[in-house]
Amino acid sequence: MFKGSMVALITPMHDDGTLDKKALHHLVKWHIQSKTDAIIVVGTTGESATLEPYEQSECISLVVQQVAHRIPIIAGTGTNSTQTTLKRTEQAKAAGVDACLIVTPYYNKPTQNGLYQHYKKIAETVDIPIIIYNVPSRTACDILPETIERLAKIKNIIGIKEATGKLERAQEIMQRCGKTFMIYSGDDASALELMLHGAQGVISVTANVVPAKMHALCHAALNGHVAQAKTINDELMLLHQYLFLESNPIPVKWALYTMGKIQAGIRLPLLPLDNRYHQQVKNAMQQAGVLPCAIF
Repeated sequence: MFKGSMVALITPMHDDGTLDKKALHHLVKWHIQSKTDAIIVVGTTGESATLEPYEQSECISLVVQQVAHRIPIIAGTGTNSTQTTLKRTEQAKAAGVDACLIVTPYYNKPTQNGLYQHYKKIAETVDIPIIIYNVPSRTACDILPETIERLAKIKNIIGIKEATGKLERAQEIMQRCGKTFMIYSGDDASALELMLHGAQGVISVTANVVPAKMHALCHAALNGHVAQAKTINDELMLLHQYLFLESNPIPVKWALYTMGKIQAGIRLPLLPLDNRYHQQVKNAMQQAGVLPCAIF
């Protein structure tokens, strides 16, 4: 249903932290031109935790209207409240998205059965394709393969963004859930390896900076052009790694700022990238074929 390079889109902001709708429009246009395969809007990379509900709704509506069904739009609607997640998922469906990406509830530390009931409640209430998002390094909540196997039996829970970076974890999910359940990498550095072992694509931070190359990488990997995929991945490996020198999306927003794509805005408690990391990120960008603006 969804495959390839799916960008976890940042939310552009003015220097004062307010939404930059003009920059958002230009980013979406750039991704369509670059053949990005799907856009994830107001996900965790999009700073969903600090966006007001009306801002999330506005971003979703703007992107849906601009894209006009040319590529799939997936909304990040997960929170640590089942009722709030349910409401946001209903609103995203009404706005016209193609699917919702729902992160595991953070901080609460629910049991595995609590996680099952959380996703089951949302899936049975809102008739829209749902992708589970497992990123225990950020949420302190790990949804286990046996729980995913239970959830895969619910018709509109179609897949998982698996961000542990562990190939064996993804392979176990594939074995338990079968070929109709979609696996997407949530870790750029290991995404190629995962695709070569059966994943359908990557929900990517790197694609914010090099959308055309991430599309080419995924297209090559998914079509059996392994040597080509590895060559592209080698060019991007430093970028995969250095975009996480500080908490995401700090480095990726700085990279886009140096490219002239966005202003420097980011919301507290996050701050712009620390000066000590600037050269490393610039080096990674240059290795990936991206040249920052002359002022940098």
